[in-house]
Amino acid sequence: MVLKAPAKLKGWIQSPPWFWAFVISIAVSLLVYLLNWTIAEVHPYTVWGMSYGIAAAVLMTGVALYGLRRRTKKTSSKYRLGKSQTWLQFHLYGGALFLLLVFMHTGFRVPSGIHTWWLWFLSLWITLSGFLGVLLQKWIPKILASGLSIEVLYERIPALVGEIREKAENLIQTCDDTIQEFYQTQLAAALAAPQPRLIYYADITGGIHARTKQFDYLRRFLPANEKAKLDQLEAIYKTKLELDAHYTLQKALRWWLYLHLPVSLVLFVLLGLHLYAVLYY
Repeated sequence: MVLKAPAKLKGWIQSPPWFWAFVISIAVSLLVYLLNWTIAEVHPYTVWGMSYGIAAAVLMTGVALYGLRRRTKKTSSKYRLGKSQTWLQFHLYGGALFLLLVFMHTGFRVPSGIHTWWLWFLSLWITLSGFLGVLLQKWIPKILASGLSIEVLYERIPALVGEIREKAENLIQTCDDTIQEFYQTQLAAALAAPQPRLIYYADITGGIHARTKQFDYLRRFLPANEKAKLDQLEAIYKTKLELDAHYTLQKALRWWLYLHLPVSLVLFVLLGLHLYAVLYY
């Protein structure tokens, strides 16, 4: 019998075998802890507690190697150190299992010592921020593709905004005073630079229909040749709004790295100090 992921989770689960291995690992770990708890209370410095802690440390080391694997793709491919997707799945599911082992190590209690409290808290932070990253990386590309007509790399957005601003200013030079005044009062600031806006999280178009009504109003008072120029200006403005949408949502992914990666390094250092203190003192 082949296990299948629940229908609602299929879009989120890239590798069902990894998912079910994770579910089974969670179940076995909790069963072992439950049996252990019926025999004796678990503390960090009991045999069982230390065993869970050592397992958590080993697992975290393996999980952390994913970052090294990403930065040494050529070497990893040369020596056949496994596919990137395999490492990613281990990173995700191993990270979640690591947190469970940390809880088991402390007997599902919040540690009282300053050093151990920070280890416990950062372990929780890393895992939750990892889940947040998975959600963002699933949700953001999907919503960008569903509501926008352009695709663009985050690093290219400032340069592209500069290009369309220059295009708009060249167009304005050929327009009458009415459009020029409209451009200076309503559009120039918006075209100056990428503008992240919270509305894009709720409406990927940024309320584009409401924001372009001003073009419809102005269009009624223009001669035919100026209307054509206003249409071009409106197309430029819409492109800028879509670039802002990409900039806002893709920036969230960049900021997520600051929530996750530096804290992971701090946790790894604290874990090393913790192991040193336990083994040598």
